[in-house]
Amino acid sequence: MELRLLIIGIIAFAFAKLTKYLKRKKTFENKKIFIIWNAAFALIAGGMLYYLLNFMAANGIEGGLTPGTVALIIAGTLAFGGYNIWRANKADDKAREKIYAFNLDWAETVYFAGFFAAVAMFFFLQAFRIPSASMRNTLLEGDNLFVNKIVYGVRLPFMDKKLINFNEIKRGDIIVFSFPTDDKKQINCGEPQYGRDFVKRIIALPGETVEIRNKQVFINGQLMAPEAYEVYAAHPRQQPPAMEQEEYQKLWEARELEHHFGLYLRDYFGPVVVPPGTYLGVGDNRDYSCDSRFWGPVPERNIKGRAWFIHWPPTRIGLIK
Repeated sequence: MELRLLIIGIIAFAFAKLTKYLKRKKTFENKKIFIIWNAAFALIAGGMLYYLLNFMAANGIEGGLTPGTVALIIAGTLAFGGYNIWRANKADDKAREKIYAFNLDWAETVYFAGFFAAVAMFFFLQAFRIPSASMRNTLLEGDNLFVNKIVYGVRLPFMDKKLINFNEIKRGDIIVFSFPTDDKKQINCGEPQYGRDFVKRIIALPGETVEIRNKQVFINGQLMAPEAYEVYAAHPRQQPPAMEQEEYQKLWEARELEHHFGLYLRDYFGPVVVPPGTYLGVGDNRDYSCDSRFWGPVPERNIKGRAWFIHWPPTRIGLIK
């Protein structure tokens, strides 16, 4: 989302700078150019709105793109463009000044807001909407929350390098992260997950050996006491076929283990060793979660921050634990 906002800010900034340049050169005294400029303003505004809503729809964010909103955007853009063309065609010198000031003001407002929001989302906060039941009952479908992106430190945008480290990731933290794959065609849990943000709870840290047997979690051979947030369904538990430990570990790290074991991993998983610089995250709703058991460890560089505060709906407002 932050990258989209930055791109929108750059487009609005370029439009504003071009507008000022054309004004200085007295280009708007040419009626045809003034009309084209007004039509372009409407197309750019409609395109940016579509760009944002398309991203929201692709990531399951409420209020994203629907056939109705697409039709509304197209109709609104055409109507706004038509009105701008008609207004520019009828405008005298005084009216042109008002139109110029109006369009420029909106462009500058959008690029300032876009840059400000992008910086805030790159470094401090990110909005996130819970798309599934995998974190029930801690987080429910439709919960809208803020992700604290600075809690673990400051990271350079578009880079793996962290400038400042504030807090270590701990067992029990609920994290939001980009799905760990660079392959757009990779299939996990039935569909491509590339580019999506996930939310899971950390249960194992780098270097730890993890095993799940009949819903019981063992860390370094020690049985972990059940936590209040863990939710299980009344499914019969099925033990998977045996596999050599070395091959099992390789398949898990390669994100291919689920293609060999499928739903067996829900009930019996591991043992695996969490590689350096990675974490193992699972959903609180253990039997209905697509998580590290199926698609492997979460690299630290993919972690965007910690789920912090539910801000909507009103009945769910509060800090996340």
